Amino acid sequence: MTGRATASTDPRTRTDGLGWVTRAVFGAEQVGLTMAGRPPTGHRTVARYAIVPSVRRARFLLPLGSPRATAASLLAYNALRPPRVRAARAVLGGLARLGGLELARLPVLTVSLPDAVAAEEALLSHRLAAVLGGGAAYAACGVRPPDPNHKPTLQLFAPNGRPLGFAKIGWNDATRALVTAEAAALRELPALARVPGHPVAPRLLAELRWAGRSVALVQPLPPAVRGLSTTADPEVAAVLAVARRGRPPAQHRPLAGSSFLARLTRTAHRAVATMSADTRAVVAAARLASRHGETLVEFGHWHGDWVPWNLGRQADRLVAWDWEHSAPDVPLGFDLAHDAFQRALVLRGSSAAAAAGAVDLQLRRYGDALGLNQAGQRLVADAYLLELWLRTWRLANAGAGWNPALHPALLELLARRDHR
Repeated sequence: MTGRATASTDPRTRTDGLGWVTRAVFGAEQVGLTMAGRPPTGHRTVARYAIVPSVRRARFLLPLGSPRATAASLLAYNALRPPRVRAARAVLGGLARLGGLELARLPVLTVSLPDAVAAEEALLSHRLAAVLGGGAAYAACGVRPPDPNHKPTLQLFAPNGRPLGFAKIGWNDATRALVTAEAAALRELPALARVPGHPVAPRLLAELRWAGRSVALVQPLPPAVRGLSTTADPEVAAVLAVARRGRPPAQHRPLAGSSFLARLTRTAHRAVATMSADTRAVVAAARLASRHGETLVEFGHWHGDWVPWNLGRQADRLVAWDWEHSAPDVPLGFDLAHDAFQRALVLRGSSAAAAAGAVDLQLRRYGDALGLNQAGQRLVADAYLLELWLRTWRLANAGAGWNPALHPALLELLARRDHR
């Protein structure tokens, strides 16, 4: 295989996070990767990365060659991170700014290409730099445990440390679909920038297909953006602005006959067709229609992953990113339901049943602001939980595997809720 280093030095042969990320980012056949320092014979070095903190416990690939770009890859958007992470990055970033990472004896990943191969043809970071105008760019990459639902991301910086863009890489069916969906959502959002209360969203700079990958290159977040407290009240006015997109409140319509219910039911049937003898999703959709068919609710857009860690604030404007699950024509209130469920599940370690209880509580608290009576609140909660399970199935069916916190717990929970 041209350009491949030996198994002992090429991280792409590994089964851990470092192996997964390097296969996704440096998968082109011509690319040589080595952790032994020297590129293969006939290759030239085109990039070098510090593997932090070690090969076995890799968490970052930090670009070498420009101390300011290396430091920026650690310090940019540090205010969005938890205090302990922020402190560790600040120390490393200060060391990098002084050129200390080169002297810190960290393991180094060397990227090389045959002399006849142009970097823009074989390396995603160089292709993205060309899309951005052709200047030099340094790419930083986080390393996470292997997961078919995770998307490798590249942060691109100019030699002076200025952020240039943020690239998400879809590498399998599940992640390619998410990257494509986010790109489609981001194309529509600039038209909503003047809608009162609507959050600011990063602009889509480019969407491309590269070596079997789907890549969305997104504008950097505003430098002054600050994270939201995970205990702060939800941003109800912004949720309404996302749902209505500058239009007045829509007339409430029954769930029965809605395109949402039709879509939900079709997806449930598709899911059941892939699950031997397990019809619970179709049963849940039918019970939802039977129980809530005549309930009137407003339909609109939703962000799809409305949680504090996907939100920030710059001055007086809310900033929202990660729009890969955004969709139209869902019952208004889905974003608040998701916010409550994920805060309970992720931040408090609650079970799916306890997280569903948090959804009920949040919808009762803000139901009036959303125009939801008690029946509408129950509809939104039950429909959201089924929608969340169907999302879990879509990811599993596309190769991401089941999320054990949500399957089969959500199907069991929906069956119990039907008898409340």
